[in-house]
Amino acid sequence: FLSSLEDSGCVSRKTGWLPLHVAVEREGRLVGVAPCYLKSHSQGEYVFDHGWADAYERAGGSYYPKLQVSVPFTPVTGPRFLVAPGQAPDEAAAALAAGLRALRQKVEASSIHVTFMREREWEQAGSLGFLQRTDQQFHWENEGYAGFEDFLGALASRKRKAIRRERRDALADGIAIEHVTGRDITQAHLDAFYEFYVDTGSRKWGRPYLNRRFFSLVADAMPERILLVMARRA
Repeated sequence: FLSSLEDSGCVSRKTGWLPLHVAVEREGRLVGVAPCYLKSHSQGEYVFDHGWADAYERAGGSYYPKLQVSVPFTPVTGPRFLVAPGQAPDEAAAALAAGLRALRQKVEASSIHVTFMREREWEQAGSLGFLQRTDQQFHWENEGYAGFEDFLGALASRKRKAIRRERRDALADGIAIEHVTGRDITQAHLDAFYEFYVDTGSRKWGRPYLNRRFFSLVADAMPERILLVMARRA
């Protein structure tokens, strides 16, 4: 995924996401990696730090560039301190934090930001002197439901009826739902998906972060990890 972002040019100096990944080695063997980018803006992070930037500027500093440890354009929790199998996680995290601090000083960035990290990494970063930010997300979890009816059974009658009606109405006009994954994903699927992606951005007064080439590259690199849900009529 990260390579596809770089190879397609979605992350680059030109887009304000210059890749500067930090790797820690011991005796020629890779111990850990942190996916890191030198940022000249705060777009595509899904964490809004405009207040930090304003305060930094008013205090006489230059907030940009900053270092961002994240998966670009992806507000999903996941590993940010990538540790090789068999390595001590706390030791590797400490080495990565030291590497990030050295990089920050070298490139004269204002700060280091690690976003959407796992709780264990959040605790590690706090113990290493990072400020810990608290945010909130809402997740749906499968509480052992064998099927959709089991899920509906856990709801109040009013909500259950409303969901059944919404699902019935959504498919009433000859719409069929298709799930496509793996090598069944074609360039025609991706053409349609990209068209919808761009249109959604324009309707929300935004601009697309991802270009068409990215979708071809990532579909080729990790097809079994991609699911397209397509709605068709006629």
